[in-house]
Amino acid sequence: MADIKNYTLNFGPQHPAAHGVLRLVLELDGEVVQRADPHIGLLHRATEKLAETRTFLQNLPYMDRLDYVSMMSNEHAYVMAIEKLAGIPVPIRAQYIRVMFDEITRILNHLMWIGAHALDVGAMTVFLYAFREREDLMDCYEAVSGARMHAAYYRPGGVYRDLPDRMPQHAASTVRSDAAVRELNLNRQGSLLDFIEAFTERFPGYVDDYETLLTDNRIWKQRLVGIGVVSPDRAKALGFTGPMLRGSGVEWDLRRKQPYEVYDRLDFDIPVGTNGDSYDRYLVRVEEMRQSNRIIRQCIQWLRNNPGPVIVDDHKVAPPSRVNMKSNMEELIHHFKLFTEGMHVPEGEAYCAVEHPKGEFGIYLVSDGANKPYRLKIRAPGFPHLQALDEMARGHMIADVVTLIGSQDIVFGEIDR
Repeated sequence: MADIKNYTLNFGPQHPAAHGVLRLVLELDGEVVQRADPHIGLLHRATEKLAETRTFLQNLPYMDRLDYVSMMSNEHAYVMAIEKLAGIPVPIRAQYIRVMFDEITRILNHLMWIGAHALDVGAMTVFLYAFREREDLMDCYEAVSGARMHAAYYRPGGVYRDLPDRMPQHAASTVRSDAAVRELNLNRQGSLLDFIEAFTERFPGYVDDYETLLTDNRIWKQRLVGIGVVSPDRAKALGFTGPMLRGSGVEWDLRRKQPYEVYDRLDFDIPVGTNGDSYDRYLVRVEEMRQSNRIIRQCIQWLRNNPGPVIVDDHKVAPPSRVNMKSNMEELIHHFKLFTEGMHVPEGEAYCAVEHPKGEFGIYLVSDGANKPYRLKIRAPGFPHLQALDEMARGHMIADVVTLIGSQDIVFGEIDR
């Protein structure tokens, strides 16, 4: 009688649960995974190499396109690396704005993750709920930067502009009645801060809804509990960071252990898991959304009471105001030089990392004194998580591989770079 051999299966790249363009080659014994081999590079667009041919400011929009659901967090690490090399001070108001938008970005990321992860496992409703909330936060992105996703809002020395005093309004249209438009504009009568504050008051109730649908759901627990268990020591050895590491019970968070901007002034908790399985990673991320909401409320309070500049007053680094640029020759020259030649960053090297929604996102920047980076290296949090997929998937079923990819919260823009 012939031996039954393992067979090999392509999972993706065109797969609804691949979270991008992951090609996963699975070696199977029946439905049990013996080996998982991730193949990457299908989304490669040479960001690190392109950065060597663009000025420091022109590189900023590339950061948004790395992890395209955590846009401003990517920008943050990049501008911090430039500021560290060039010794650029950042006004305190700009630091609070950055922290507030970092946490808005964390909620945006986790909403995308919980919706997509639940959809992968077979729950539809959570996806629709999560995207309802994402719309409000995308409106906040649009209000400050003009773009819903790729914001390019953080700049070396601060942020592009201060928070607007008025939220954009929905206009009357042929597809909506006047009453519907009035209802849509109900929370938009005040400033952006008013709009965000109203959201933070509603949001804990929304998180309760997600938990009602999932946390004690029998099917959800059957699909997640005990799947992809990683011990604390193994998580550290594999280079895990963020919720993947904290889900294994290691309390490591850069906002607390290596504080940057104004995180050391804010009050928040670091959630950690106990079992290191997919269910613990789910619980950690849900609690992170609540803690981010808490941080945003503290930032709103401070920003209301402390007006001030939001970008450094050095025209070698930051452009002059449009009004001055159009009425003063020196300001016009500064503007022209900055947007054609760019800023020159002193010779040296720097590494800056932020607590990105997915883990430690770092930028290693080398400058030779020119107006472009000599070398840019991106430390993407999803990359070490993906390399652990083989170890996490062995002995599990094909259906559990879908759960594991969802649990890792990988996005291929940053992995392929």
